[in-house]
Amino acid sequence: MEFKQCIVVREDLKLSYGKMAVQVAHAAILAMERAEKRAVRDWKEEGQRKIVLKAPTLQDVFRLRDEAERAGVASAIVIDAGLTEIPPGTVTALGLGPAPAALLDRITGSLKLV
Repeated sequence: MEFKQCIVVREDLKLSYGKMAVQVAHAAILAMERAEKRAVRDWKEEGQRKIVLKAPTLQDVFRLRDEAERAGVASAIVIDAGLTEIPPGTVTALGLGPAPAALLDRITGSLKLV
């Protein structure tokens, strides 16, 4: 079985590349910490595949999080501290998985790559 992790970034925030990279890193770590140990182990053995996608709005991020939770996929919302580009408390990204790739595809398949 193939495993992967999906990171979803809010497109409407228009983050700089550096800020986006940091938010993606936060989301990846937070979601991995919440994932099942077996999924994390298998994902690591397969090379830690990650996909970064964009969601148009904040509402889309929460909808995806809710879908993931219903499917049993670990998820983590990233809330920025507001020290640089955006106000404190801004939701910037969503980490999903690692989880089976086919399951994540059902949740995120309509999203475009960053």
